[in-house]
Amino acid sequence: MNRNHLTALSPLDGRYASRLDGMAELCSEAGLIRHRVIVEIAWFKALAEWADFEPVPQLSASDRAFLDQLGTEFSTDDAEAVKQIEKTTNHDVKAVEYWLKQKLAERPGLAEHRELIHFACTSEDINNLAWALILRQAVTTQLDPLLAELDRRLEAMAIDHAGLSMLSRTHGQTASPTTLGKELANVVFRLRRQRRQLASVEISGKINGAVGNFNAHLAACPELDWPELARRLVEDLGLVWNPYTTQIEPHDMIAELAHALVRINTVLLDFARDAWGYVSLGYFRQRLVEGEVGSSTMPHKVNPIDFENGEGNLGLANALLEHLAAKLPISRWQRDLTDSTVQRSLGSALGYCALGWQSILKGLDRIDPDPERLASDLDQAWEVLGEAIQTVMRLHDIPEPYEKLKQLTRGRRIDRQAIAEFVADLELPDPVRKHLLAMTPAGYTGNAEAMARAISRYV
Repeated sequence: MNRNHLTALSPLDGRYASRLDGMAELCSEAGLIRHRVIVEIAWFKALAEWADFEPVPQLSASDRAFLDQLGTEFSTDDAEAVKQIEKTTNHDVKAVEYWLKQKLAERPGLAEHRELIHFACTSEDINNLAWALILRQAVTTQLDPLLAELDRRLEAMAIDHAGLSMLSRTHGQTASPTTLGKELANVVFRLRRQRRQLASVEISGKINGAVGNFNAHLAACPELDWPELARRLVEDLGLVWNPYTTQIEPHDMIAELAHALVRINTVLLDFARDAWGYVSLGYFRQRLVEGEVGSSTMPHKVNPIDFENGEGNLGLANALLEHLAAKLPISRWQRDLTDSTVQRSLGSALGYCALGWQSILKGLDRIDPDPERLASDLDQAWEVLGEAIQTVMRLHDIPEPYEKLKQLTRGRRIDRQAIAEFVADLELPDPVRKHLLAMTPAGYTGNAEAMARAISRYV
């Protein structure tokens, strides 16, 4: 069967492939092979440029450029060549090593040193650093820009609708009013906190041999400071050095990254469900798209499919991320291979994150608040003023204020007249009574508007 987007097993590589090109370039098999090449070259160059290591001479500028281009210009054809070698080796990292040796064999001055490719390394030395580079780039170039756009759009909506009164619903029942802007500001504040925590995760790596003790390195060159070279290499790659490992970097940082993404997804999943509910209530109107169909049989339908897609894909992302976080830090003794196959789904987990976030952004593009619908609901919920009235009654020592308001309002819809009659009979100073009589559900929003407008301060 010819493989294309219509025959792909995963929807990430099929239906949604065009939305995930950048993530696929990083996290695909070809992307992983390319980053293995980059790490192998970085280690070879580190050996060559280390004055204490004599077997490799200092590299010329042209040799350094040649080596760097093997990584920066690594192509799909190159990845195919590596996979052809793997058919013989049945080992993915060894195939990269052999491919690089072939390349160096064609280069006078480097050919005689090609056996120092992968010197003293175990495959996990290469893999952990390759994955660390992929994860760092995936977060900074693919995911964080989407979070930044969600932040920008939600903040703008929060400020634009800061004073647009809205009936709250706690337990699904009418509750003290808020503003649409304040509810959006809540989402912005939550996302910013989780985004900071995502940015604070230290992407770590190691390069210390078969069981983390530099055994082969010290057998070959016992007088050299191998941990110092390892630290320098890892940090030069822009990563945090982990000096204590078994054969594998323990993947605690991947678990931290996964959990940070789970929390971000949970905030956005919560928002997607609320937005869906507000569409259902009519608080949000959906913009029509010419030619679009909402149902194969019901012509009137305009469905909130983007928030539904966001919710569904974030659920898939979190299922994968939770497993990655629970599985990857656990390895039998000094190493087992269960992490290797699981890590190959990192791209899927990140892809579902990106897809879910894109869907929510698309959903935001298609909604506008309906002020008349919001006002209508508020005007039918005068019972929500019971909280304010009984609180003022407490202040003025009127007996059993809560109980009296409960008798008037609990489980009932009451109108403005009923509230006015109740307040008129209270023994209150005239200014206080007038204040209560002037209150409306739409005006009873506390400091919601000010809070919504202030969200830009909380970066």
